[in-house]
Amino acid sequence: MPSHPSPTAVRTRAGALLTSVAALVSLGALHPAPAAAASAPAASPHATAAVLDLDGAGRTPVVHGKDSAYDTASIVKVDILAALLLRAQDAGRQLTAGERGHAEPMIERSDNTAANALWRQIGQASGLAAANKRLGLTSTTGGPGVKWGLTRTTATDQIRLLRAVFDGDTKSGSSALNADSRSYLRSLMSKVVPEQTWGVSAAGGSGTPRALKNGWLQRNTSGLWDVNSVGQVTVKGHRYLVAVLSNGSASMSDGISLVERTARQAVA
Repeated sequence: MPSHPSPTAVRTRAGALLTSVAALVSLGALHPAPAAAASAPAASPHATAAVLDLDGAGRTPVVHGKDSAYDTASIVKVDILAALLLRAQDAGRQLTAGERGHAEPMIERSDNTAANALWRQIGQASGLAAANKRLGLTSTTGGPGVKWGLTRTTATDQIRLLRAVFDGDTKSGSSALNADSRSYLRSLMSKVVPEQTWGVSAAGGSGTPRALKNGWLQRNTSGLWDVNSVGQVTVKGHRYLVAVLSNGSASMSDGISLVERTARQAVA
């Protein structure tokens, strides 16, 4: 198992990610801390992890913590792309060049302008709900209006989504993502820019394959942070699907540390 990153390393990664914070403000998915943040409630962080060993005997994830709903922030971008791919499958076609031009930066760089475009294209929350019914998700509710980052989900539901991408063993048969769609999503999740590869990857060994998507947002009422990470990691030859959702951290770097610590403990 990898050693815990130093506080300096975590701060460095968080600093690189904060350069993209302003882009989310206009979405209502991320807000700057209010002027009165100094009087905001003290941080009381919470995290839930769900883990499924794809190379094990069972197909029921192990949940660590209360499997309650959290806001997704940018991890919903995996779900948005899955919904888009299902629509393309239904039409008997591949994604267009324009769709790929949005999908790739949305996953690889967490580009929000691209997510806005595809959120509208899939029909916003109602389109996401229709896709999730086919993918087997039962506890995810799309964000209101254009606010895709305020979609609510549980760690267990994120494992269901990851199974649709990485396992393909779903009950919905031809309605589920086909092999090409799963391969495309996995490919993009394995090409996330280096400064966004924190999170569940901490549970994997150094240099082992990983594919993931992270999300982070700051609450406009308290200034506290939601930090999430979902994906697949490899540990001792076993492929694990891991979802860690958290809220209530005092800073983004604290949230990253909480998510990575929770991921390591859950897989161990």
